[in-house]
Amino acid sequence: MTDSEPGSELLELEVGNVANGGFCVARHEGRVVFVRHALPGERVRARVTETTKNFLRADAVEIIEASADRVEPPCPFAGPGRCGGCDWQHASLPAQRALKASVVEEQLRRLAGIDRTVVVEEVPYPVESEIVPAPGTGWRTRVQFAVVDGTVGLRKHRSHDIEPIDECLIAHPGVELMGIERKRWPGASGVEGIVSAATGDRIVVLRGRDRRKIRVPRLDVPVRLVRGKPEPGANLPYVRESVSGRMFQVSGSGFWQVHPGAAQLLADAVIDTLEPKPGDIALDLYCGVGLFAGVLADRIGPDGLVVGVESDGQAVRDARFNLRDLPNVSIERGPVEEVVADLEFGRAAGSSRAQNKRGGGHQGGARVRRADLVVLDPPRAGAGREVVQHITRLAGRKIAYVSCDPATLARDLAYFGERGWTLETLRAFDAFPMTQHVECLATLVRG
Repeated sequence: MTDSEPGSELLELEVGNVANGGFCVARHEGRVVFVRHALPGERVRARVTETTKNFLRADAVEIIEASADRVEPPCPFAGPGRCGGCDWQHASLPAQRALKASVVEEQLRRLAGIDRTVVVEEVPYPVESEIVPAPGTGWRTRVQFAVVDGTVGLRKHRSHDIEPIDECLIAHPGVELMGIERKRWPGASGVEGIVSAATGDRIVVLRGRDRRKIRVPRLDVPVRLVRGKPEPGANLPYVRESVSGRMFQVSGSGFWQVHPGAAQLLADAVIDTLEPKPGDIALDLYCGVGLFAGVLADRIGPDGLVVGVESDGQAVRDARFNLRDLPNVSIERGPVEEVVADLEFGRAAGSSRAQNKRGGGHQGGARVRRADLVVLDPPRAGAGREVVQHITRLAGRKIAYVSCDPATLARDLAYFGERGWTLETLRAFDAFPMTQHVECLATLVRG
């Protein structure tokens, strides 16, 4: 909570290191100042945007001494007080990756006591794409636009206000082809544009208090429409994605990696680090529509078993459809912390308790009391201590942890360390260029 509203106070600051969240750190009269639109080593004049008891937030509005890594932001809507979607457009791409690496290193050191040199790797754009945009742009295949009084835009940083736009630099060309930003959407509070980089499938998801009153404009290309929050079990429009020769159906606004090259890269990286063997038993926690379960099942063969766990009902339906040809895959529905407890204590799909709570499962799930391999890809909040404890009692050989948040990853790695598991390798991927976000893959083995 702020102690005062943003004002016009200007501070001249020497900018220090990067901090998690798309800021750099400076100090003014002994107080920490988190500065956006600046780079380490710069001297800037910054406008205070928020004051709290412990720190200030500010936007660099004038660069007095610039870093050699500074570039002109390529997007006309980027800058102090404008669109909050991108954090590092004023930094070169190599500098952005170095900043993200510094953040991951700092979080590991501070929260987990792990000293590790991190290199953030580029995520290549698929070579088969018909349109390959400039580096760092055109990668976001799922874009959530805000709508106010029919006008489309993106939220400003830490604000409910929007920056009206007519084009998003990081949106995939297939999203831009729809023309969402150049139309009016009376009655809507949000519009999400979704495109498959693999097939060109397109969905528009509408949000609003009364979806019946949303007036949908004629878009520039044909799309399939989802109005509001669907009823449970509803048949939703979907996009099809391709990884390792397998097609994955993703219904509505269900989760999928937003960078066109990220899903394949992560699938390959998980296989490389886990080194699955024929006959292995593997868990895929927070499995979504079945990405890692699918590639693991191909490697462990018919004598092995993959148990995927997912709480979202639509994702579970998609996963079971996507992997319907794999008899060595079981998809269990329910909160991960509950399902892994059931698996650990032998209460998997075969028990009436699990069936009543989750609508049944696959008979193979009852075979799991221990797993050779575990992969988990939790939401930004991470797995947490309870889930980590269950995983460490279930896991045998290796654990692969996919994370989009360095802070919660580091916190959970500390929990794994308490249970005797050690960080073996860490890879980081620039799956979200121009933004603060970074995708990590941590591999753990018994210490």
